[in-house]
Amino acid sequence: MTTGAPTAPTTARPRRSRLRRYLPLGVAAWLVLEIWLLTQVADAAGGLTVFLLLVAGFAAGSVVIKRAGRRAFQNLNEALQRGGSPSRGGGNGLMMLGGLLLIIPGLISDAAGLLLLLPPVQKAVSRSAERAFDKTLRRAAPGTLGDAFQQVRIHRPDGKVVQGEVIRNDGPEPGDAPTEQRPPLTR
Repeated sequence: MTTGAPTAPTTARPRRSRLRRYLPLGVAAWLVLEIWLLTQVADAAGGLTVFLLLVAGFAAGSVVIKRAGRRAFQNLNEALQRGGSPSRGGGNGLMMLGGLLLIIPGLISDAAGLLLLLPPVQKAVSRSAERAFDKTLRRAAPGTLGDAFQQVRIHRPDGKVVQGEVIRNDGPEPGDAPTEQRPPLTR
């Protein structure tokens, strides 16, 4: 039975991406696996050994993050002194990620963090992340952030920075109403 009132059109919910659907499940499985592995190692080697492993991972991760941050700051400082832009690569971000994984309590995250500190692994992860990022930019819909990057590439294909000068006009704009001029105050 209808009342004659207009009904709202049925809107379909947008599909959730696979990442948003399975990421919580993956994080939960990772946490359960970390806890299980810590209990297995604690049964085999003792609780003090596990505690020392976790403290050593935290200390090593802190040192790695500090060193990578210092190196990134030095690269930025040198690039700014040269007058250029900092180099894109360098692996400092992946070193920081490796240090963060070392700081997170758990043996699997420690192993992944130690792997990210190896240069061949850093290069492989960097290449695959760059390919995935480029693929995402190509699939981006018009008007999104990926489209903005494409527009910048189109307008500045050689990557040169055009030096300019900002001109400040303190006078009235055309079409503005005339303002009252006051004489300067004298003492």
